[in-house]
Amino acid sequence: MALILFLAFSIFLQGALGDIVCEELPAGICSFSISTSGKRCSLETYNSIEASVVEYQCKTSAVAAKSMPPEWIENDECVNACGVDRFSVGISSDSLLEPGFVAKLCAPACYQNCPNIVDLYFNLALAEGVFLPSLCKAQETNPRRAMGQLLSSGAASGPLSAAAASGPVSAMASAPAPS
Repeated sequence: MALILFLAFSIFLQGALGDIVCEELPAGICSFSISTSGKRCSLETYNSIEASVVEYQCKTSAVAAKSMPPEWIENDECVNACGVDRFSVGISSDSLLEPGFVAKLCAPACYQNCPNIVDLYFNLALAEGVFLPSLCKAQETNPRRAMGQLLSSGAASGPLSAAAASGPVSAMASAPAPS
């Protein structure tokens, strides 16, 4: 009997929640969400019928979240802990240059508890030639050096380790967590 109730509830729940389609998400939960197809959702702007009003629309980006499970909507605790903005438009590494952002991203409350946001910024930093665990270590010991590492597009970090070349999950797992 319990198994039948469990199966019925599971089917009901799947039907109630359905697939996550970025274009169907409200703007307030779009950023830092992953669709059923495994693509990251991206908040975009468009001009409404009234030319002076800019509105937001959630779109499916071309960026796949390979290290994360599909159907992920980031919780408010992680958004706050990591210092990200749900109304950030597009997907960009620009916030890595903002004062204090790297410190929040590398703080244990974010780095150890929010794998979706860390995975996103790990890949954005890597695209800029910066290894996020090294950046976090530099942030911990010398924040000015961390900023210099970012501004030099990775020249200060040297060659990537074998762990970095194998991808974000194994690299994050093998890297020491920031304290």
